[in-house]
Amino acid sequence: MAYGEDDHRGVHTTQEGKSLGVFICWLLGNGCLFGYNSMLTIEDYFVHLFPNYHPVRVITLTYQPFVLVVAAVFAYHEAKVNTRVRNLVGYSLFFLGSLALIILDLATSGRGGIATFIGVCTVVAVFGVAEGHVEGAMTGDLSLMCPEFIQSFSAGMAASGAITSALRLITKAAFEKSRDGLRRGAMLFFAASCFFELLCVVLYAHVFPKLPIVKFYRAKAASEGSLTVAADLAAAGLQRHTKPSAEDDPAIPERLSNKQLLMQNMDYALDMFLIYLLTLSIFRGFLAEDLGSHSLGSWYALVLIASYNGSDLIGRYAPLVESIKVTSRRGLLAAVLARYLLLPAFYYAARYGGEAWMIVLVSALGLSNGYLTVCVLTEAPRPYKGPEQNALGNLLVFCLLAGICLGAVLDWLWLIGKGW
Repeated sequence: MAYGEDDHRGVHTTQEGKSLGVFICWLLGNGCLFGYNSMLTIEDYFVHLFPNYHPVRVITLTYQPFVLVVAAVFAYHEAKVNTRVRNLVGYSLFFLGSLALIILDLATSGRGGIATFIGVCTVVAVFGVAEGHVEGAMTGDLSLMCPEFIQSFSAGMAASGAITSALRLITKAAFEKSRDGLRRGAMLFFAASCFFELLCVVLYAHVFPKLPIVKFYRAKAASEGSLTVAADLAAAGLQRHTKPSAEDDPAIPERLSNKQLLMQNMDYALDMFLIYLLTLSIFRGFLAEDLGSHSLGSWYALVLIASYNGSDLIGRYAPLVESIKVTSRRGLLAAVLARYLLLPAFYYAARYGGEAWMIVLVSALGLSNGYLTVCVLTEAPRPYKGPEQNALGNLLVFCLLAGICLGAVLDWLWLIGKGW
């Protein structure tokens, strides 16, 4: 079957398969960050293995440049990239990286040392390359479909943090008194990550592209001139011998360039950059090393991480309630800027506040992070056609990752005066 306007008659309704599609998007969002979040959530294991290397901060700084560079390359060339191959390569790298962590731990018998730390950092770099493949590709692909898909994918990314935090609390309680408890908990995380990433490969390769609603939106995007969906349409049994373009079909308008899209959506791009610049300047390095002594002891950092991840997840579902969703571009920018009041609040809470205040602030950080992210990602693509929606999704993810990368660097400023 050829794809184009006539193909839409083969789909009875754009709602067919929507519920399953939303759930798969949630799982794929989980897979996008499950491996990396697992590594951050078991930070106490890495601190135990590598006490002199600041593993939490080094892991973050190793991860982010690879994500940013790969995402930048794909954002620039997105119109010519096979999205299906890009996503499958990314999820496969996540699986292989998680498997490598298990092999590394078994090979070293759970011992630390510089060689093991370099091995861990190498796997972190692989995770960074994988996310650079997946996050922009999935966001761009889902941006040309219904808003519920991109919201569910974003919620799945937050859910990976919430799930890993919950699992970490459970494994800590179960293995805390065990002689090798930290290592057992870490191995459980690596195994869960392997299973989850393999599941994502199967779902994206064989289930998601065959859903009627997904075929409808991809066929629609192809009719509007998008070339990135061709491989997924072929996997779903929809093919065409010649690719549509503005040159051979006057009905297809010339797509906007990335520069034009960026200029038209500079406020949205700034929103994404500033949201994650603030979040990463606080979370996680500040929480990992600037907590002092508290009654919760070794549980305190885990409770704070769980508070952030849980509130971030809630925040990503909040925009589903239309009455509380911010759709104004000026309103979104104002909310993003107002969020920077959390910086002095964290500073004073760390010095003078108690545990309860810190938990409240961490929850506010997560709630606002998730809420504003979904508001921007669901509103920005609305006025555009398929090719521009895909390109804009990639550009917004690049801005998000740039904010994360710079925020991770600024996070080291919390160490000033700490004697490091």
